[in-house]
Amino acid sequence: MITCCIEYTLDPRRLGDFETYVRAWPPIIERCGGALIGYFLPKEGANNFALALIEFESLAAYEIYRARLAADEEARANVAFARETGCILVEDRSFLRRP
Repeated sequence: MITCCIEYTLDPRRLGDFETYVRAWPPIIERCGGALIGYFLPKEGANNFALALIEFESLAAYEIYRARLAADEEARANVAFARETGCILVEDRSFLRRP
C-alpha cells in the first residue's frame, strides 16, 4: 500500500470554496479507485494549509486512478471550480509508505 499525501497551500479568504471543493471529492475518489483516508482543513495555527490522504495498492494503481480522474466529468468540473475560485494556490503530492 502507498499513501498519496496532497499538501495544499490555500487562499485563506477562500476557505469556504475549498471546503465545497473537498466535499465533492469522496464519491469521485472512490469511484476512480482511491481509498480516501480524509481531508484535513485548518483549525488552529496556519490558516492556509490543508492535507488530503488517499491510499492505493501501488503506484500502478495510482496511475490508473489518475487516468480515470482525467476522464471523469465530475472530477474535471471540481478541478475547474477550484481554478475559478482561486482557493488553491499550490498543490504538492508526496507518496508515503507505512513501515
